Amino acid sequence: MIKFRYVAALLVLAAFVPLALGTAIFAPGPLEDTKTIVIPHGAHVADIGTFLTANGVTLNPILFRAAARILAADELKAGEYQFAEHVSIADAVEMMRDGHAVIRLFTMPEGLTSAETAALLEANPALSGEITLPAEGSLLPETYRYSYSDSRAALVARMQKSMQEALAELWPGRDPALPLKSPAEAVILASIVEKETGKKEERPRIAGVFYNRLKVSMRLQSDPTVIYALTNGKGPLGRELTRDDLERPSPYNTYTSDGLPPGPICNPGRASLAAVLHPETNDFLYFVADGTGGHVFAKDLATHNQNVTKWINSKKD
Repeated sequence: MIKFRYVAALLVLAAFVPLALGTAIFAPGPLEDTKTIVIPHGAHVADIGTFLTANGVTLNPILFRAAARILAADELKAGEYQFAEHVSIADAVEMMRDGHAVIRLFTMPEGLTSAETAALLEANPALSGEITLPAEGSLLPETYRYSYSDSRAALVARMQKSMQEALAELWPGRDPALPLKSPAEAVILASIVEKETGKKEERPRIAGVFYNRLKVSMRLQSDPTVIYALTNGKGPLGRELTRDDLERPSPYNTYTSDGLPPGPICNPGRASLAAVLHPETNDFLYFVADGTGGHVFAKDLATHNQNVTKWINSKKD
């Protein structure tokens, strides 16, 4: 009789334990507010369970360990996870099993140099690893998705691939009469257009101005190229350009050198690339700032000089 009771008790326990375990791992957890936690690479399941319990996500690391074995075969992915309030152990395990980590966004503004972009990446604490300074003009400015601890080098590679894909898409459809010899020359001119104006609608017109200058063997005379020659793209000049600056010899100084500079002066966006591949047809040779972020255009030097005088007087006012 005693042996029978012992066996019966074991059978009842065997039936009860799975039910109790299932109830426990699917029950709401103790977390009172949404919490973001980083699970480091190489962390063992037992360590993750202890860590989550210490951070108030779960009540019992042993239950978490059992759930990880049953629901994920102990295959949990590292990363940054956002746990909702009262998340169950089962939901937490499934989230890490499927790698549903927090998605972060890195936005590269149009017109940044490669040095400026590299500085932003290096200052981002959510990224890992070192990077080699990318070639100027090789990165496409846009917003990129990444996860915590992704490598900076991998993100740079994606930015470079995006630029290559953009050029492969845009270059074949360019206007046939353009004097550009290669996509590389398109990037160079687009980088100058990018730095000349922040207004998307002005870019085709300014591109047309530069093509007009090239047609008549006039130097491009772009201030941003002079700034790049002085700073090597490491950051803003921090002061007004002087006449001595404009006269300083450099292959990047389009006041002293003919044609295009030897390389881009920043990383242009798609709008500037499209502008130089489909420029506006116009007769303008000159433009100057109008004080509102845009420019005033002129066909002859006399009109341009009048516009410059107005611009100078407006700054004095």
